[in-house]
Amino acid sequence: MPRLSEVIAALDALWPPERAEGWDAVGTVCGDPEAEVHRVLFAVDPVQEIADEALKLGADLVVTHHPLYLRGTTTVAAGHFKGRVVHTLIKHDIALHVAHTNADTADPGVSDALAGALDLRVVRPLVPDPSDPSGRRGLGRVCELDHPTTLRDFAARAAAALPATAQGIRVAGDPEAPVRTVAVSGGSGDSLFDAVRASGADVFLTADLRHHPVSEVVQHGPLGLVDAAHWATEWPWCEQAAAQLGEISDRHGWDLRVHVSKTVTDPWSAHHTSPSIDGAPN
Repeated sequence: MPRLSEVIAALDALWPPERAEGWDAVGTVCGDPEAEVHRVLFAVDPVQEIADEALKLGADLVVTHHPLYLRGTTTVAAGHFKGRVVHTLIKHDIALHVAHTNADTADPGVSDALAGALDLRVVRPLVPDPSDPSGRRGLGRVCELDHPTTLRDFAARAAAALPATAQGIRVAGDPEAPVRTVAVSGGSGDSLFDAVRASGADVFLTADLRHHPVSEVVQHGPLGLVDAAHWATEWPWCEQAAAQLGEISDRHGWDLRVHVSKTVTDPWSAHHTSPSIDGAPN
């Protein structure tokens, strides 16, 4: 069985920490480099439900997309929910490793997994990484459909392909507008509208879209928007990442047991549709 340090080295080769944004907090949060690793659990969020799942599974390592301490901390006391996660992991010899923006821009990265979930053909990065001479790394992806469709049908395709959440799928634009080229970005994407327009995409699939940026996009032109839950757009990466580590394990003869959490850690728990959107508010 490999040591934790060997597995982390393999993960860092997939998602080099130096490629993370300067504000990000990636890498190993806790864990003994000399400890053996038998089972690995991939998840989006390092929350208590995932720590408990790792304990029940008998995992030695949890790999998450989101950082536990993005803004730093001065305490890991168990009186705080993040401290409880740390205590649970350390008490049971479970390591935690984070790949966030370094996984977003990787080849393949988070948006490749999102495109793959919808069976889209990736053409190029939406925002290329200037340090990549191959032109394959970068933020988001520009994709093509095998057959043109409508915005309505594409949104239905996204709803069927992505994990179910309370939010579901929101759509902005003409439902009957033709869709041939699709831009995707896992996670929050409304900072990328200029790049999306420049790409010539007919629709942009992402998450966390806010009122004012969306209103401006709708007024600006015919670009369709499909807004999914943040967790749902990034969960496909867990399956992709688990497969990558599985291949490395096979190549090295590590015999790792690699798992993907299906626990929904999206924070929204319910959705109620308004009785009608016709007419003025009361």
